[in-house]
Amino acid sequence: MLNNQSFKEEALKLVNWMTQYLEEVEHYPVLSNVKPGEIASEIPDTYPEEAEKFQKLFLDFEEKIMPGLTHWESPNFFAYFPASKSKASILAEMLTATLGVQGMVWATSPAATELEDKLMIWMQQLLGLPQAWSGSIQDTASNGTLNALLTAREKATNYQINQNGFREQPVFRIYCSEQAHSSIDKNVKIAGFGINNLVKIEVDESFALIPEKLEEAIKSDIEAGYQPLFVMNALGTTGSTAVDPLEKVGAICQKYNLWLHVDAAYSGAALIIPEFRWMSKGIEKADSFVFNPHKWLFTNFDCSLYYVKDKQALINTFSITPEYLKTENDDIVNNYRDWHIQLGRRFRSLKLWFVIRSFGAKKLRTIIQQHCDWALWLKQQIDEHNDFEMLAPVSVNLVCFRFNNRKISEEALNSFNEKLLKNINEAGKIYMTHTKLNGKYTIRWVGGHPELTKTHVEKAWQIVLDHACKLN
Repeated sequence: MLNNQSFKEEALKLVNWMTQYLEEVEHYPVLSNVKPGEIASEIPDTYPEEAEKFQKLFLDFEEKIMPGLTHWESPNFFAYFPASKSKASILAEMLTATLGVQGMVWATSPAATELEDKLMIWMQQLLGLPQAWSGSIQDTASNGTLNALLTAREKATNYQINQNGFREQPVFRIYCSEQAHSSIDKNVKIAGFGINNLVKIEVDESFALIPEKLEEAIKSDIEAGYQPLFVMNALGTTGSTAVDPLEKVGAICQKYNLWLHVDAAYSGAALIIPEFRWMSKGIEKADSFVFNPHKWLFTNFDCSLYYVKDKQALINTFSITPEYLKTENDDIVNNYRDWHIQLGRRFRSLKLWFVIRSFGAKKLRTIIQQHCDWALWLKQQIDEHNDFEMLAPVSVNLVCFRFNNRKISEEALNSFNEKLLKNINEAGKIYMTHTKLNGKYTIRWVGGHPELTKTHVEKAWQIVLDHACKLN
């Protein structure tokens, strides 16, 4: 066990190691090439009975754990969506771990609650959200969406399902696009609606939900005796960052009195730039909204912002106050234990505070705009190349493309692009992932690292060209 002096010595070594890692990470192979079970075989099957020296612990970390890590913080990581952090966020996380704050109620750490209060207001301003909304910091957008489903369920039934379960309740219907994030599928099961009552709505050529198809589905369900309840509108789908038409969807939700939830988990970061607020036109019609700074606002995981129009409905859904959690200030402060499922709460607002203050809004806008500009540059290269094609519009900084020399079948193209991506990733210089759009194997490139440069983007495109040439 470390004493204060040895803790200080080892902490200083760790900071030096962390600094060196951040300086060198872009030269690491992005994707680990270990085989399943390889790391586990290096770890003993039984726990140590006696204490081990920290130096031995850290040596094992370097020799046994590091080889099995994918380097998400490399500027050559273009896969999934980024889980981008910044140095300011790392420092804040070090403080958070040191303090060990639990912020479930105001009294357990007043500063944690009140900083979160203020940060939610700052982010409303930065994102251009309705100022009457209320919000809190959650762990993930998946849980934010679950909170929205549960609150919609309880508000629609006067909180009767919380009391009596689904007995004598109608069969509720939930709606989203075919391209919506998979968390909605899991959440309708958790919330008790049943996966068969999740209605996936057809999308257009840009992979955005078709409002007319949504209204047709709602009308059909009403005629069949179902009760439409909830619509999830994506501001940036996972596959292609398609943007559902919020204003039209919002009008339909108002017409049929449905809860409108906006999933802006990734693309919401672009809303800090006013020119991107075409995506959120009609946001005032929404009942809830979720956005993850831990994806594209350079804040360590986990940090997800969840806003609601009706704060009291949210609290009524989740509030349970045993005697040991009652405090004298409950009537005049926010006790965030009542704003979500879990009781325990990390001090998440500290890292977001550090990030916003250390960058400033102006610099954040500049970096995000650069990422979007470089995505458009990459799109231009693809459009101008005879052997590649775009497969989806570029709304923010995600580029969906494939090799297509117009000489082979669709089936062969899918196999070729799958092999192309496999070869690129195994080489280790960059890392990308795929999706399928209209049945076409689609390579996804997304650049969201805070220290990404145009050179990284140019190098990535050249790597794609080189591997395509070899394979072709």
